[in-house]
Amino acid sequence: MKKFLPKIILSLLMAAAFAPFSSEAQVGTSLNPSGYGDRTFDMDTVFSAKRIREDDKMYQVAVWRRIDLREKYNLSLYGSGDAKDNGIITHIYKAVVDENALEVFADEDFTEPLSIAEFQDNFWLNAIGDSIFVKQLYYLDFKEDFVFDKHHSDMVFDIKYIELVMPSQTNANAGQKTIAYIRYKDFYNYFKDHPEARWINYKNIAKSLTYDEAFDARLFRSVVRRFTNPDEALIADLVDADSPNPEVQAYINSLAFEYKLLEYENTLWEW
Repeated sequence: MKKFLPKIILSLLMAAAFAPFSSEAQVGTSLNPSGYGDRTFDMDTVFSAKRIREDDKMYQVAVWRRIDLREKYNLSLYGSGDAKDNGIITHIYKAVVDENALEVFADEDFTEPLSIAEFQDNFWLNAIGDSIFVKQLYYLDFKEDFVFDKHHSDMVFDIKYIELVMPSQTNANAGQKTIAYIRYKDFYNYFKDHPEARWINYKNIAKSLTYDEAFDARLFRSVVRRFTNPDEALIADLVDADSPNPEVQAYINSLAFEYKLLEYENTLWEW
């Protein structure tokens, strides 16, 4: 026994010396990647419905898109019948006016809150003061970040806000008018708890989805109107003035940008 006692004591001393390092090494990386005690990570908890840490964004570009609810692919959001009373625009209006559950703002920086009365005026009246119908509000714009999240090794569409837009034709041809801006996180959390507001699958109504589920699954068709550029210009404004058909060229350029995003994602893991 005396022969092995020094070795036992030495082993105990070594175990005690390295105990703190062993404890730190057991910290789960998904919970605390640093492995050194509590640490807070900067992330967008105001606009985004996703939890992406700022330090994990290896690639990011801002994209502004437009959903035209009249398109065949988007009719599930537009609603049914002539009045479109069960569509997404009506449900957003009810959430703002009837329930006061969604904050609305006049600007994309979210510094100018709108009262319910101001929102109603923007919603129902065009440039010459005429009343309009819900079905005449068929544009739904939004801004999102196209992000590579290194922590999850995944490309993510991180929507920031939704913009309700009155089309120029509805606005007495006086140019399109912004009705209001809504934080996407507020929109997402509200409709997550309101299953009566649904993306309608007209082929199989048993498989209709809530709006948060539909946006997560990207069950809409949108057109890119703008992306990060030094001039902060719309794609339409970047078209050559000598182009014989600037509207068509803007649409082609929008598709070209969309394909670049797809190509970036598809080639991400190629060696």
